[in-house]
Amino acid sequence: MPTHNYALPRGTTVTIEIDSPALAANVVGDPSSRAVAVYLPEGYDRGNERYPIFVDLAGYSSSGLKRLGWTGFGESMPQRLDRLIAGGAMGPVIGVFPDGFTALGGNQYINSSALGRWEDFLADELPARLEREFRVRPGRAGRAVFGHSSGGYGALVHGMRRADVWGAVGCHAGDCNFDLAYRPDMPRLVTALARSGGVEGWLKAFAAAPKWGGGDHLPLMLLAMAATYDPDPGAYMGVRLPVDLHTAELDAEAWARWLRWDPLRMIETPEAQANLRRLHGLFIDAGSRDQFQAHFGARALVRRLSALGIAHVYEEFPDDHSNTSYRLDVSLPYLYRALDGAGRG
Repeated sequence: MPTHNYALPRGTTVTIEIDSPALAANVVGDPSSRAVAVYLPEGYDRGNERYPIFVDLAGYSSSGLKRLGWTGFGESMPQRLDRLIAGGAMGPVIGVFPDGFTALGGNQYINSSALGRWEDFLADELPARLEREFRVRPGRAGRAVFGHSSGGYGALVHGMRRADVWGAVGCHAGDCNFDLAYRPDMPRLVTALARSGGVEGWLKAFAAAPKWGGGDHLPLMLLAMAATYDPDPGAYMGVRLPVDLHTAELDAEAWARWLRWDPLRMIETPEAQANLRRLHGLFIDAGSRDQFQAHFGARALVRRLSALGIAHVYEEFPDDHSNTSYRLDVSLPYLYRALDGAGRG
């Protein structure tokens, strides 16, 4: 039976607000001022030690702020960090939990004219603010970024693009191989949109509804992906779809623009390979029964990493996509050791 953590967090959590130029003037009208929760380990207020930062990117439909909350038969992230640190699995860190929620329900943490320049916010504005305000280890050797699902995707892509900022990356079930992860669901999206007269009608009906249900998740997620990977600032909420809304036929040129952001395609670029080689640690995992096919994408990506001689750790475990936060007990200590080794080297 799963256990429940009844202990009050020993570390403390403060919340800062960042008024971000990178997120200003986004098409969907989201605020550019964003809350970021910061976990300070026990003893932070009693010394002058500097700590590595561990930035947690929330999955689609969630926020870093939710990571602080009470969880039945589980634990909050502050409780988890307390336990891992107190048990000696890892040393003390500063946990960072940005609110990346958007009007389209989530985030892939890359730059988008529709949703905002989230890569720039996370890689440039956030570390600079943390270094001014907290006792953090400066530079990439003091920074890890990790996440699950969309957050895992964001962490992986940051590793492929911004190894000048991040020293270690943890990707749990991140989106990979878009032909498997997204393309099969496009006909279902077209059917859902037809009931409301298209993208604008569906989104307006969604906004007017008293609640959102399970049937809303897939259409909203794919609309968010469209506004992320191939935004059209002139379209409603920046959404441009890669399929015909009558026949569901794929627009090859539009789909190619999505695929530019597929880690399985990105790994073939010299930039991504060079960045991944710079990392002090790269951790990837996925459940062997992942309902969003993340394990197949992970397997293909890891095969390429191995062929290219890029150091990484890959673990596959017997579970699906949901409620797998227990895997952080493996990845967080690994990321800590990777940064600790870099700091000592």
